Amino acid sequence: MKKKALSLLLASAMVVSLTACGGSGDSAGTSSNGSTTDTSSSNTDTSASNTDASSGSSGDTAASGEKADYHEVLKDGLNIVVNGTLTASVDNGQADFKAQWEEAVGIPLTIQQLDHSGYTDAVGRLFASQDYPDAMIMSAEMFKQYAPTGLLWDMADAYANAEFQSRITLPAINENLKDKDGHLYGFAPAYGNGCVTYVKKAWLDAVNINIDDVKTYDDYYNMLKAFHDGDPDGNGVNGDTYGVVAAGFIGTEAPWINYLPEFWQGAYPALYQKEDGSWVDGFQEQATKDALLRMQQAYNDGAIDPESLTASTKIAREKWFSNDQMGSSGVFTYWAGTWYRTLTDNLIKNEVNEELVQLPPIQEIKDTFGGYLNREAPVWVIIDQGDPVRNQAVFDALLDTMLDGDVVQTLWVYGAEDVHWSTKAEEFTTNPGTDNAKDYSYQEGEFHLKPSPNDPNTVWKKNHLDPALTISPLTNGYNDQDELAAAGNKFFTENCVDAPASPISETFTNESGTIQDAKMACITEVVTKNGDVDAAMQTYVDTVGSIIDQCLAELNAAQ
Repeated sequence: MKKKALSLLLASAMVVSLTACGGSGDSAGTSSNGSTTDTSSSNTDTSASNTDASSGSSGDTAASGEKADYHEVLKDGLNIVVNGTLTASVDNGQADFKAQWEEAVGIPLTIQQLDHSGYTDAVGRLFASQDYPDAMIMSAEMFKQYAPTGLLWDMADAYANAEFQSRITLPAINENLKDKDGHLYGFAPAYGNGCVTYVKKAWLDAVNINIDDVKTYDDYYNMLKAFHDGDPDGNGVNGDTYGVVAAGFIGTEAPWINYLPEFWQGAYPALYQKEDGSWVDGFQEQATKDALLRMQQAYNDGAIDPESLTASTKIAREKWFSNDQMGSSGVFTYWAGTWYRTLTDNLIKNEVNEELVQLPPIQEIKDTFGGYLNREAPVWVIIDQGDPVRNQAVFDALLDTMLDGDVVQTLWVYGAEDVHWSTKAEEFTTNPGTDNAKDYSYQEGEFHLKPSPNDPNTVWKKNHLDPALTISPLTNGYNDQDELAAAGNKFFTENCVDAPASPISETFTNESGTIQDAKMACITEVVTKNGDVDAAMQTYVDTVGSIIDQCLAELNAAQ
């Protein structure tokens, strides 16, 4: 990767901000892959004749950088850093994805795939070493922290002149990413998505509860208690299961409350902007105290799995769909759409009853937020190399082709041809020899998804871009949206509202890790140690109150 010198001030700011963060970086919630990958570029022919995907050969000049043939500028290759939202991981067909991308775009590609659950920390360590990629994925929260630092390239002009502009159907997504001066430091190829609450239908039947009767927090809590106190897994033992498991009592990035929305209800435990335009610290509000007391009760009652305090997304998922349901939970709030199918498939694979129901937002959530929270979109960013021509070439080769509507976009949406998807005639069976066996048959020319490379009993779903969330549709007619994924996306869009905007403040950028640590200390004290909520909140204020005040002063001064 390219080394790039930073000023002492900037370097210090980034190290403090990013190495202090304890975030999981599970922003996209689209992959169970947790591998770390460094895929070196292959010997692909990089001549321009190999591709029709070039969008950087017009010779136009923009303020953000002169356009040149990216094949020449990037002849030594393109380096990207990704998280688990690139589902084509090393053991899941990444080499084929990379090879086909290189053939289509015409330059070598190096992919470094960092651990999904620890992505924020891993990026912090990477940047602290000043070993920068050309481009990378960032969650909305990470992006808001990095955008003011001067480390990211302003792609506003490149975006405005991109070839994909004629096909965009959701222009507001990226227009809303621009700062007040019109700078655009990140590009979102899809909208954000969010989490919904899934409930195991077999567990509901075991405790004689109808999901249609779960309308309020009391109804929800009674369901959790029934899952703990009874025998919903049918092993003959009462009390060895939990109501709900979560990947943390509070999230490590916006929108913070998405893994336990019923407990948080109207609380938003972060810096947010009120309707009158003023910024406040929602963590200090009474609504947060009420939420902590609800979780305290649930922790004591066994309604919530105590491992939720420290569980990663991977641990929470695997515990929920484990073959041995003792110690599991009936409820899991997780990402909508594709994950409806993924969770179902994992239950099938583990020979657990796979029928799930999606719980509409309870009344208290509807009364306060209006629905489940649709997060701000994750983005791709380009690291400013100090060379406008190279920066433009990175945009043209990576981002403009990502939404070409055809070959390259298909790679990002569905993966590699004849590895993840195909149009060739074929037949296959998943889970053969079991009650869950399912036969698939396709004729020549029929677009379809294939079995996953690392799990032949699971049909591939998507690669990096969800076809239902992408801001610019494919134009080649390829579409294989899973029935459950489509139903999940429909359910979410009918029951969601946009999450509050994340703050942009220099102090917040530098101190967000310290603030998060103070929040976790407060939550741990109240929820797991039965601590006094007012005393714990005062400790939070004593620890980071002055930092919060400085953040709010900066945010309110910018209005």
